[in-house]
Amino acid sequence: MNTLGLFASNLGFLASETAQTQELVTIVPWTLIAQLCNLFIQLLLIKKFLFKPIREILEKRKAAADAAIGDAEKAKEEALAMKTSYETSIQSAKSEAGEIIANATKNAASKSDAIIREANEAVVAMKAKAEKDIAQERRKAVNEVKDEIGSMAMEIAGKVIGREINEKDHAKLIDEFINNVGVET
Repeated sequence: MNTLGLFASNLGFLASETAQTQELVTIVPWTLIAQLCNLFIQLLLIKKFLFKPIREILEKRKAAADAAIGDAEKAKEEALAMKTSYETSIQSAKSEAGEIIANATKNAASKSDAIIREANEAVVAMKAKAEKDIAQERRKAVNEVKDEIGSMAMEIAGKVIGREINEKDHAKLIDEFINNVGVET
């Protein structure tokens, strides 16, 4: 009985608590309407004073970001144009440098050819002058030998003949002697 009594008292306690809980959860229509109106007023105030400024700030940020992206794209296009311009300038500078080097090489080759030609001409001229000088010295030496041989021949002939030879006979004897010796004048 004890357990049964306990069970019965527990049931009575549960029933009284359920009744109290139902009184707390009761819906009062005027309170519900007032709370719904309060909620809509709060939503309108939040929308007007919170969402609009936030939306405007977001729109401004979006516009600023779009402008920054547009500026970046414009700067990128300008950079690409400048890069193309610089590459063209570098290419033309390289071709000009190649032309300058080719012209300098050609000029150096022509100058070296001219210097070699002038040197060859100078050598030929010096050789011709040397040959001319040698021929003149040979004639001079032949004439000196001729004179010396002539004077020796006159002395010898004078001793052999015992008389002195005149100038005309002297020249004739020298020429005959030279022709016999084999020296050409």
